[in-house]
Amino acid sequence: MLPCVCWLQLILILLSSALWTRGENCPVACLCPDPHTVDCRGRGLTRLPNEIPLDVRRLLLADNWIPRIPSDFLVLYSDLVYLDLRNNSLSSIEPGTLSTSSRLVFLDLGSNNLTEIPTGTFGESRSLIKLRLGNNPYLSMVSEDAFTGLTSLRELELERNALSTLQVGALSQLPSLRAVRLEGNPWLCNCNFANLFTWLMENSHKLPNGVEGMECSLPMDGRRVSLTQLSKESFRECQATLTLTDLLIIIFSGISVSVVAIMTSFFLASTVHCFQRWSKGTKGDEEESEE
Repeated sequence: MLPCVCWLQLILILLSSALWTRGENCPVACLCPDPHTVDCRGRGLTRLPNEIPLDVRRLLLADNWIPRIPSDFLVLYSDLVYLDLRNNSLSSIEPGTLSTSSRLVFLDLGSNNLTEIPTGTFGESRSLIKLRLGNNPYLSMVSEDAFTGLTSLRELELERNALSTLQVGALSQLPSLRAVRLEGNPWLCNCNFANLFTWLMENSHKLPNGVEGMECSLPMDGRRVSLTQLSKESFRECQATLTLTDLLIIIFSGISVSVVAIMTSFFLASTVHCFQRWSKGTKGDEEESEE
């Protein structure tokens, strides 16, 4: 009987020790419902909490006042798969901050103060499946290479931001994309929007609400119209619009043609001059031979 009691006491000691350790590792003012989850939602935090367990997998930081993420924040948290930073005060994400998050699957940066998504923001987060960037009222620029490397991304949310245009390359480089939300942005129906419009028509099945939920402003009077009222013919005049690349090609071609023409003229003039001198020399020899 005594050995059984000793084993029971040992088990109780180990359990209490594990529970005590878990409580000690949990950041102050946060909850840790399981050994791999840290829940700090709605705690009025103005910075990231200290003493986050290194083996955390789900980190919930929504509904706080966090203004920035240190660029080396995720270096130590290689097991992190779920990061919720929704409804904070983030104004930017430094390039490279998320480059070490090799296991990150879910990232929510919605309802912040982001202004742009530059190249390299997400590094090579090849495991990322869902990315939320909606409801950032100052987000007006997304780089064409902003999502490079996100080969597993299936869901992208960019709704209700300040986007008036978006390069198609930002979307076409996402081979696993299944759903994208773009409604609620102040899209401008100009020639810069033409390629995106074509992409939307061809990929309307990836829009949860279809194109019915999207509008754009006409460049002439600012009147907003539904994309369902537009067609490729609406952007017919844009086909004759020259891009900067087209202009450079034309300029370079003109210079090349001019150089070739000058060299050809010089060659012809030299040939004619040599021929004339040869002709005079031949006539002179004939006259001397006659004498």
